[in-house]
Order: sequence, then C-alpha cells, then structure tokens
Amino acid sequence: MLRRALFRLAAGLSLAGVVGSADDAWAKDKDSRIRSVSAGSAGVTLELAPKHAPYPAGRKDAGYADPTVFVFVPRFYRLPKSKKIDFIVHFHGHMTTARDAMTNHRLREQLAQSRQNAILVVPQGPVRQADGDFGKLMKKRGLAKLLDEVRGLVVAARRELGDAVVSGAKDRGRVIVSGHSGGYRAAAAVITGGGVDLREVYLFDALYGEVATFRDFVASAPQRHKLVCLAIGGTPRTLGAELEQALKAKGVAVRSELDGGRLSRGDMLRGRAIFLAGHGVHATATVDEAPLEACLHASCLRGRGSHTWLEDKAAARAT
Repeated sequence: MLRRALFRLAAGLSLAGVVGSADDAWAKDKDSRIRSVSAGSAGVTLELAPKHAPYPAGRKDAGYADPTVFVFVPRFYRLPKSKKIDFIVHFHGHMTTARDAMTNHRLREQLAQSRQNAILVVPQGPVRQADGDFGKLMKKRGLAKLLDEVRGLVVAARRELGDAVVSGAKDRGRVIVSGHSGGYRAAAAVITGGGVDLREVYLFDALYGEVATFRDFVASAPQRHKLVCLAIGGTPRTLGAELEQALKAKGVAVRSELDGGRLSRGDMLRGRAIFLAGHGVHATATVDEAPLEACLHASCLRGRGSHTWLEDKAAARAT
C-alpha cells in the first residue's frame, strides 16, 4: 500500500524530512498551492500557500505578505464515517513565525501523543512582528474559507497520504482553536465571525484582552463550548482571575489552579472553563508540561488516546 511505503521511506527521518514538492503533478493541478510534503514518524506535514491564507491581505510591507499555512496529518488519522474533518487551528504569538511555533512548541508532537483523530493547521500571521492581526482570518467567515480550502488541498495530496486517509472528505467538522500570547486576537475574531463549528478555545498565556468575547463564548453554550486559559503571571493571570469569577457567577462549571493546587485529568474533562497556572516562562507556555496534549485528551475530539489517559481521572493533568 502506498501509504505504508511512504512511512517506510520516512522511517528514521525527522518531521521535516522532505518526500514531495510543489513540482509534483497534483501540486501543479492546484496552482502550486501545495509547496511541499514532509513525512516523519509522527505523520505528514504539508506546507501550503492557500488563497485564503491570512496574508497577503492588501498590506505591502514584507512582514504581512507570507501566505504560508502548515498542515499536519497524524499517521494514525482516518477520515470518520461522517466524512467530516475535525481541525485544530493554532495562532502563534508576536515576533515569531508559524514554522518556529510549530517546531519549538511541539504542536505536532502534542497532537500525535494525544492520538486524537484531527488535523492541525498553523497559519502564518505577521512575520516576526509585534502584531496579532491575522489578516483575512479576522474577517467574516475567514476561517471557514481557509479550512474549506485546506480540506480540498489535503484531498489533493491523497497520493502521499493514502486514499483511505482523506479520500471522500466532504466537509469540515468540529474546530478547536488555540493561541499563544498575541494569538488571542485571532482566537476572539474566530469566535465572533469565523463561520465554523467552534467547540473549544485554548489560550496559552494569551488572555491579554477580549475578555467579554471569551466569557460570552462559554456562557452562551456551556454544554457545547469549552475554554482553557493557562497563565504564567501578569495580565493573563489578572484577567484570568476576573474571567473566572464572571463565569462562576453565570453558573459555568469552572475548574481552577489560580488559587493554588493542581487539577486532575477528571477536572480537565468535567470543567467547561478551566484556568491553569503555568510554571515556566511566557515563551514556552504552550509546550511546558505539554498543555495542548492535556487539553486535547480532555476535548470533544475522539481518538485512541483519551480513553487510556482518562482511565485514572485522579491522576495529574500534566503528562
């Protein structure tokens, strides 16, 4: 089977080992929107330049012209019977790039460890700028348009992924958004106008504003929506404490570490608004103690990893 051959070829390679390029026929058919395909032991990474990427969006300065969007398909991914692809979308913070965030914060590895049946999307925002504006994704239905295009490009790459993995994908399913630092602005924009079935939002030392938006996201549908806020200190910690009290007043099931103590895996599962105390530094808030992995284990997604992780609900959340 071609897919098995691909992973035999990728054995021993890093996640960045290139096995395809935009010179392939399927890429040419898609106007070279698929730049490259890389395979590693954890899965396959596509580097795309989709038309609905955040940038360019009418701004001429170099920091706002990069159309890169990374997509990671775990090696265990299988299209569900619904034919809908569940997505995890991560918005990077200030003064970095999508590539650096994906690598340094081990986003692919955390998804792979969670074994949740979803595809990761990491769009490029402003390149190494102190700006959280994600261009076209800040506009109405911006994320819906991007994910629909990503779905089509992933299907176009089925020769590399294997027909059984993505062939027949008809729609996008549930969406989870995570953001680090200044990525909170894009997360808030997606809540108000992304046009997707947004179920959960994870803020990793990222609650610098838009508190009312995040409050209303949970309070308006507490049985359907979930919010996780991890704070190291400073503004995210202060605003997190305020948001925690506001949600408690609205009857939302809150679980918190902000007053000390540590949450269990059961707490991560049962809470609809979860406030975590980070124990590292701001730059590594998304990777220290693998918080994205823990959030995914306790998420609305379905895969092979959450059952084992939750067998001991009293165990510590940190993996």
